[in-house]
Amino acid sequence: MASEGLTGSRIRERRIIAGFKQADLARKIGISASYLNLIEHNRRRIGGKLLLDIAATLGVEASALTEGAEAALIASLRESAAGASIATNELDRAEEFAGRFPGWAEVLSAAHRRISGLERTVETLNDRMAHDPQVAASVHELLTTAAAIRSTASILAEDKTITEEWRDRFHANIDQDSRRLSDSSKALVGYLDATEHASDAQTGGSPQDELDAFLEAHDYSFPSLEDGSADVDTVLQDTPQLASVAAQHIARKTLERLQSDAKRVALVTLRDALGADPLDPISLARSFDVPVSLMLRRLAAMPDLQTGLVVCDRSGSFVFRKPVSGFAIPRFGAACPLWPLFDVFALPGQVARRRVQQVGRGSAEFDCFAVAEAAGQATYNSAPLVQATMLIVPVTTTFDTAQDALEVGSTCRVCARSKCPGRREPSILSEGF
Repeated sequence: MASEGLTGSRIRERRIIAGFKQADLARKIGISASYLNLIEHNRRRIGGKLLLDIAATLGVEASALTEGAEAALIASLRESAAGASIATNELDRAEEFAGRFPGWAEVLSAAHRRISGLERTVETLNDRMAHDPQVAASVHELLTTAAAIRSTASILAEDKTITEEWRDRFHANIDQDSRRLSDSSKALVGYLDATEHASDAQTGGSPQDELDAFLEAHDYSFPSLEDGSADVDTVLQDTPQLASVAAQHIARKTLERLQSDAKRVALVTLRDALGADPLDPISLARSFDVPVSLMLRRLAAMPDLQTGLVVCDRSGSFVFRKPVSGFAIPRFGAACPLWPLFDVFALPGQVARRRVQQVGRGSAEFDCFAVAEAAGQATYNSAPLVQATMLIVPVTTTFDTAQDALEVGSTCRVCARSKCPGRREPSILSEGF
């Protein structure tokens, strides 16, 4: 329903909040109760002096009755509804709900944001606990220190013949080890907490963390490189997110590839070529005479498409990751083996298209386009280095066509799918989370 068509609903809601009966409000503004009833049920248009009189009587601005809820709130409601398998005709009533019940709409929107944030936190901490070498070393230090304290305490508790001199030594050891345990615990908590502040200058994380923070700070978009008004060195100046030499090296390679891609396919030209047809990366790659992997990267670089991108090498390590809302991508690899990203390694050059749905993340579906292509120049008697690229597109932006979605996870540790042929380890989540 159009925004202007909900003015009557908002008048009714404001009247109830103000404590007016319908007849009382009608009398105050000089119209009949039956006419006000038609207005409140959106059966009569309203404007001009009558609208101003109603707004003044209810003590609100006229714009609050005509404009209703903010677009961001309505968009958040639609997003939360899309993840809950609500019918399409109900999705169309999100604006009406926000207009009639703004308080409840804000509560629902805030809950959706909170749940999404908690999901991201669980996924990120799981990645760190499972794959981050610094976390592994820190946990080993904690366990070793705790074992030393327990051993010393057991001696003190069980051996009643210890001399006072040795008892003092054991007490000193316990004090020293407990301080070390406290310091190690604080350092580990600080390192894990850096995930929540990845955009800070000192993230305390890995070079990949620094690169992610740098890309997120620029919203994965570099207009100055796209139009050629700046070079890579200029973009990398004054970048507090890239604290380490390794992160700066990775960022340079990433930006150099983006600049090279932009010279072959400009976003302005690509946007004109998209038109209103269903997304077809193969046809686009042919029309621009470029590899499909390059076209997937170019499509991911278009901000208005709101797509995600994953690039990995033959080891399964991610060399680039651009998240998209509703689709979890692990930070340290070990992703779900059912992703089309890994299928294409078997047949380099073949382009796979598969609709997927992540288990435990609502009912949002995505069209994934994946291809594996050789990276670098060919050499004699050496297998080519192959990289796989996967574009992740919400189905609403691909002009939805009916097809069954493949259930996939993000990574085994946070996937509740119990009978998965690709499961490597038990999930820490109960089924149906």
